[in-house]
Parts: sequence; C-alpha cells; structure tokens
Amino acid sequence: MTLDDVVLTPLARIEAVGGDVLHAMKQSDAGYAGFGEAYFSWVSGGAVKAWKRHMRMTMNLIVPLGRVRFVFRADGGDEFRVEEIGVDRYARITVPPGIWFGFQGLAEPQSLVLNIASIPHDPKEVERRAVTEIPYGWN
Repeated sequence: MTLDDVVLTPLARIEAVGGDVLHAMKQSDAGYAGFGEAYFSWVSGGAVKAWKRHMRMTMNLIVPLGRVRFVFRADGGDEFRVEEIGVDRYARITVPPGIWFGFQGLAEPQSLVLNIASIPHDPKEVERRAVTEIPYGWN
C-alpha cells in the first residue's frame, strides 16, 4: 500500500431545523469494504495517539465533533501524508490495511473520532509502535 491509497471523501452536512444531519457512509460509497463494527474514540486537545497499523482492517475515519490531524506513513517509507478533518472540513478518510497512522486532537477540550471498520476489532491483526518510534514532529 502507498499513501496514495488513503482516500479523502468530502461528506454532506445537511442543515436542518433542530440540528444538522451529518452523513458518514453508505454501502454504495467508495471505500466501503464491508462492515465489522463502528466505534468512537475521544482525543483530548493536543493529545497524540500513535502509531498503529492494521493488517486486515480498512478504516473509515470521520470527525463529527472538533478537529483532528491524521498522519499516515507507508511501511518503510520516509514520507508522511497529513489530513486534518473535523467540523469545518467534514470528510471521511478511508485507510486501507498496511498503512501506519497516528492522530492528534486539535480542538479543546476534545474531539470525537468515528471509525467504521471493515472487520471487528482483533488485537492479533494490529501492530503498534510507540509515538517516538516513527519520527514525526507533532507540534
């Protein structure tokens, strides 16, 4: 996999009386690779959660609340791809298996990340590294 395999898809935000409707994903969308589970993750402003690489899971990452910087790196590569999404840039990032990634909360007090995953969580299919093991300047 290469960084070009990470796909950014703008999403619809429909204004509605009483509160907006935020689209996330349809079965017919590009990037849909099956459904295993959906889960939310809070990230505090300034906090970094890095590094992970899924071996089988395709992730579809959405930030409906706050703003988050996602950083991606292909295995063995020296280049990074950075995408910031959130309330003011509402989009979905599709991440195929084999890509290292980490993320940082950019909004105070916290941001909310939704992952629509292609398979249920399996600790045996994910590899983790400490934040210091992949050199990236988070500040």
